Amino acid sequence: MTAHPLHLPSGTVDLDAIPTDATPGFSGKKSDGKAQLFALGPELADLQERLFAEGRATGSHRRVLLVLQGMDTSGKGGTLKHTVGLVDPQGVRISSFKAPTKEELAHDFLWRIRKALPQAGYVGVFDRSHYEDVLIARVNELAAPEEIERRYDAINEFERELVEDGTVVLKCMLHISKDTQRERLLARLDNPEKYWKYEPGDLDSRARWDDYRAAYAVALERTHTEHAPWHVVPSDRKWFRNLAVGQLLLAALRGMDLGWPPADFDVDAERARLLAEDASA
Repeated sequence: MTAHPLHLPSGTVDLDAIPTDATPGFSGKKSDGKAQLFALGPELADLQERLFAEGRATGSHRRVLLVLQGMDTSGKGGTLKHTVGLVDPQGVRISSFKAPTKEELAHDFLWRIRKALPQAGYVGVFDRSHYEDVLIARVNELAAPEEIERRYDAINEFERELVEDGTVVLKCMLHISKDTQRERLLARLDNPEKYWKYEPGDLDSRARWDDYRAAYAVALERTHTEHAPWHVVPSDRKWFRNLAVGQLLLAALRGMDLGWPPADFDVDAERARLLAEDASA
């Protein structure tokens, strides 16, 4: 089987060697990419509804967990709007992880993650995720080095358990350049309608760009597994980012071979009851 062009190769990760403005596997223009994303909508919605119906009707544990990670302005919110927004929101659970609360800090780092997992039949999306605990925690030294090392293994075991329980784990690192981040931050400052999206602390993180990139490289290497591989999505072009994640999500749902759950009642008998009701009216 041919590897997906966005599938992270095994071995040492060099993010500088992976283009941020490329369009792997796609040769069309921006307009073509937008049209192709829109065209994915009907099948995405159909498969998501099948998954939801299966969870409601059969007791299946199957679900999808889409993990979105990336530097500030990489487009996690845009992906949610343009790609995940193609499916019925009733079957989607979105969770975003900020700095942990005192209660969360009193537990293992995966405690709050487990609480936010999607129910059976749902497409769950983590806008940032458990990976913050080996990224921010590593860069800002919020945990001892040995604890960070433990967390990589804990994440791998956690994701293995999820997969064995019927969860498809789809991990996407939204990969942007430092220049693109600068342009997007400036765009927020140039537009009063986007001031709310700007946080002064973003510049503090930007000042440690190299440290974050190094932390990402290590995290990708340590948690790129057969059961939950990473995909690195070039995200300088927003339209391609949205299309790429949409295609990955569609492939994940197709791979589940989803059908409609059979009736757990006598269809003919129920039809007869309805027809008898009409006849007696």
